Amino acid sequence: MPDNPGAWIVTTARNRAIDRLRRDGAGQAKVEAAERLRTLVSTDDEMQEIPDERLRLIFTCCHPALPMESRVALTLRTVGGLTTREIARAFLSPEPTVAQRLVRAKRKIRDAGIPFRVPPRELLGERLDGVLAVLYLVFNEGYSATSGHDLIRGDLCDEAIWLVRVVDRLLPDEPEVEGLLALALLHQSRRDTRTDGHGDLVLLEDQDRSRWDHDMIDEGLRVLDRAIERRRPGRYQLQGAIAALHAQAPRPEDTDWPQIASLYGALADSRPDPVIELNRAVAVAMADGPAAGLRLLDPLATDLETYHLYHSARADLLRRLDRRDEATASYRRALELTANGSERAFLQRRIAEV
Repeated sequence: MPDNPGAWIVTTARNRAIDRLRRDGAGQAKVEAAERLRTLVSTDDEMQEIPDERLRLIFTCCHPALPMESRVALTLRTVGGLTTREIARAFLSPEPTVAQRLVRAKRKIRDAGIPFRVPPRELLGERLDGVLAVLYLVFNEGYSATSGHDLIRGDLCDEAIWLVRVVDRLLPDEPEVEGLLALALLHQSRRDTRTDGHGDLVLLEDQDRSRWDHDMIDEGLRVLDRAIERRRPGRYQLQGAIAALHAQAPRPEDTDWPQIASLYGALADSRPDPVIELNRAVAVAMADGPAAGLRLLDPLATDLETYHLYHSARADLLRRLDRRDEATASYRRALELTANGSERAFLQRRIAEV
């Protein structure tokens, strides 16, 4: 029971109202963007190759003449309805940098006369990487929202999974499509246990695994096996394999952390990324102890200075080493960097504990 129930109700109602207004605004923006694009996209038979209108627009925006980050950012903004702040978080970039990237992308489209039209089926493959990146980032934003009261935006998760399923039907035998679908399903299976009845964040190790959606886990594992059998490994398949190891552990202590650390190492080798290194450091900490993980985390400080999950992970390792003053400072830094209400409440509880 809150100390002041009346004030708590008013605050909660205000936060929910703000979230609702933002979502309504984003929905309207999507409708308007789709209407603008519809006037530019060809209406011939090629259009009907892709059975979902949203997906047609995504394939249209992911033009290979644009740099990968620009086409993904532009598609997230124009079709996905994500804000510049949400896109900046996805790329770990400052908002002004992303805003300039969007402006440059639009200018290149205009100056180069790049046509907004759906490519024929034989050319869909050259846009697939961008399309998968968009759907991956839309799911991520839904799974852990940048801002607002709620940790999860279920509408974005559901939309991303639906669209990946459509891509899988459109382009069968593509292992990275199957890898992304498996990854999303395995994460989605835990959605109902990631927060408690009050909307507060629940860590993976504390979740009630009996409440995970085991039918969804089984489907995700089947899809992942199908992808791996094609023997064309990729980053989504590797991430799906990591999610599978979590999903298959009946208890937290049964998790195969050394194998997870090894998979993150393979990911880092194939595509160097500080967030992947962060996740590898956490896995190493779980396998070999917090000191080992901290040795891998500290070199990432410059690249991840503005990433709140870096600071919260570092704080947790410091807490486990009983370095409480340093842990408190890192928790406070993480708190400064997140605007999500559920994450902020969790960090405030951690600060009080240490």
